[in-house]
Amino acid sequence: MASFDELSGKVALVTGASSGIGEALARELARKGARVALVARRKDRLEEIEKDLRQTGGDVRAIVCDVRDPAAIAATATEVRDVWGEIELLVNSAGYARHILFSDHDPEDIQEMMLTNYMGTVHWIKQVLPAMRERRRGSIINLSSFAGKIAQADEVAYAASKFAITGLSAGLAQELSPMGIQVLCVYPTLVRTEMFTPEIMKRMPDASGSFLEADDFARRTLRALAKGHNEAVIPGRMKVPIILNALFPTWMGMMVGRLRLAALRKAGVKVQ
Repeated sequence: MASFDELSGKVALVTGASSGIGEALARELARKGARVALVARRKDRLEEIEKDLRQTGGDVRAIVCDVRDPAAIAATATEVRDVWGEIELLVNSAGYARHILFSDHDPEDIQEMMLTNYMGTVHWIKQVLPAMRERRRGSIINLSSFAGKIAQADEVAYAASKFAITGLSAGLAQELSPMGIQVLCVYPTLVRTEMFTPEIMKRMPDASGSFLEADDFARRTLRALAKGHNEAVIPGRMKVPIILNALFPTWMGMMVGRLRLAALRKAGVKVQ
């Protein structure tokens, strides 16, 4: 199993690098000496991060790219290869969530969510995989979610997109491990990012004391990569409900559903 315990000089590409988990992982990779392509749609934010990291000695490059566009992904991959060579570490962090009842969720947005969260990951892996297979080394980090292990009310479409990442990663790990290519699927639970707005927090069970800072999450993710893991639930204590869900899925589904629906009722959302 390939592991990146030494990242200095490695060519890394991080999608969703303009904020949150993607930004934190990009910063940590740059701090460890990797050459990092910062990929996202928000040009102004990418350029701010690029400038900041370069001032501290980081070898980084900001590239605007929409992961829903396969042609843009191909052009971005070519640009990175022209500057640094083949991508050795791919971090698929681009994605978004919606906290909304499925009955209220626009099908067009559900499709956009799948294109971004799942197909963006697929297209990027397709770009880097031929060279990784040829060299018989490389690493891929896919960001799933706790919702990619335990489905939850009020984020049904998001959970479906993250379950897709979970299945993709597990199958790829089996296919690619014999070639020396590591696939690590990460399951964040509550990481402090701009995704958790006050409006969203009102719709969720109280978890104010459970948030992990994004930079801490990034460090834990890269430690899991260095150890050659294929899965990482972060923080690790959240493995307990995942194990319970595997053993007692009906009971866990009922318990999680009660908690989420009770929070929605408290927030004044009509759930029945």
